[in-house]
Amino acid sequence: MRWSWITTAVFVAATAIAVVWAGFEPVTVAVDLGLFALGVLVFFAAFLAGAARSRTHEVNIGGWFFLLGDTAPRSVKRHLLGAFAVQVVVAFATAGIRYPSALAFGTLVPLLGLAWCGRWGGRYGKFPDRVLEPRLRRNIEQNADHG
Repeated sequence: MRWSWITTAVFVAATAIAVVWAGFEPVTVAVDLGLFALGVLVFFAAFLAGAARSRTHEVNIGGWFFLLGDTAPRSVKRHLLGAFAVQVVVAFATAGIRYPSALAFGTLVPLLGLAWCGRWGGRYGKFPDRVLEPRLRRNIEQNADHG
């Protein structure tokens, strides 16, 4: 949760400076692309964590990435979804304020906020245990010695 707010603060600070001083836009583009690249990596880690959990739990996308239902405690939802919401609002508001400009690269950054949610949901989210139907369990057991 801490990293979601740290990366959000870096994004907001760089974007705010670029809104006030247009000469800072190249730095902001680099920050935006760096945060997007980090988002891709975190998203991949979240995908691997959730996929591994799906073998033993009934993982659903809404709970996994958007922390819907009882997947996460209220404080976790507030922090992770709050940081994601701040990224979305700042990205689209600043891209609209100075249209067209390099601030549009900021719209890539919310992938990182969503990835932080997915990482937490994939690793720590509360999902019901997977229950195999007896027919499927029998087929799995019959084919076990075939590799």
